[in-house]
Parts: sequence; structure tokens; C-alpha cells
Amino acid sequence: MISIEIFQAFVAPAIFISAASLLVLSINTRLMGIVTRLRIFHKEKHLAIAEGKKKEALVLQSQIESIQYRASKIKNAFFCTLLGITGTMVTCLIIGLALYIQQALIVGVLVFVLSILLMLVGLIFYISEVSISLSSEKEEEILYALIDVISEQQDSNPSNDLP
Repeated sequence: MISIEIFQAFVAPAIFISAASLLVLSINTRLMGIVTRLRIFHKEKHLAIAEGKKKEALVLQSQIESIQYRASKIKNAFFCTLLGITGTMVTCLIIGLALYIQQALIVGVLVFVLSILLMLVGLIFYISEVSISLSSEKEEEILYALIDVISEQQDSNPSNDLP
């Protein structure tokens, strides 16, 4: 393998690292939003329990579970994409080693293919979370409507709060 071919072999993983880094930035932003929303729901649930609104707390708990499910998908997307980026960096090092040990090139190709597959799995998790995010928003809308109904019932019958 001549020097120009080796240089070209270095460029492909470097491009994937840049693209995957933008994906990681997007995933991280989404994860931060989900975690923030989760914290808000936990606080609302805690306040509902403190105020004796057990029904409202149960409704909030179902939304917390839904958001935790989404967070696990984003975490998996984040993890797989980071492993893919790490693999592409390792690929660059292995290709550099191929200047001295020709068999390292085969290992480099295998690591690169595995890295791309990991990024693909990360994308699948990400797409899966994005596809359920709108349904989660609709659940949240129903949740707030239910909380309003429960609050109205408690306001009209303050002595009739069921455990």
C-alpha cells in the first residue's frame, strides 16, 4: 500500500468521526431535554404526594415511566454511537500500523465495519425514540387534562379524597 492510499484510508474514518460527533451532539441535546422533563415530573409528583393528591401522583408516575423508557432509548443511542466513534479512531491507528504490518489492514477493515454497524444501531435507537416522542407528548396532554379533572373533583369535594 502506497502513502497516498494510506492517506485516503485515514480520511474515511475521519469523516465518519465528524458526522458521528454531530449525531452525538444531537443525541446529547435530546437526552438533556428528557432528563430535565423527568426532573420536573418527579418534582410535581413529590409535591402532589406532599399535598395529599394521591391520584395525581399516580398519573404523574405513569408519565415518569414513559419518559424513563424514552431516556433508556436515548442512552442506548448515545452509547452505541460513542462506541462507533471510538472504533473509527482505533481504525485510524490500525491503518497507521498497516504501514509496518500488512495484516493489520484486515483488522482495521473489520474494526471499521463493526464501528459503522454500532453507529447504525445507535441511529436505530435514536429513530425509535424520535418516533415515540410525539406519542409521549400526546400522553402528556391527556395527563394534564386528567390532572385538571382530578383537581376539579378535589376542589368540589375536599373531604372526599380517596387514598
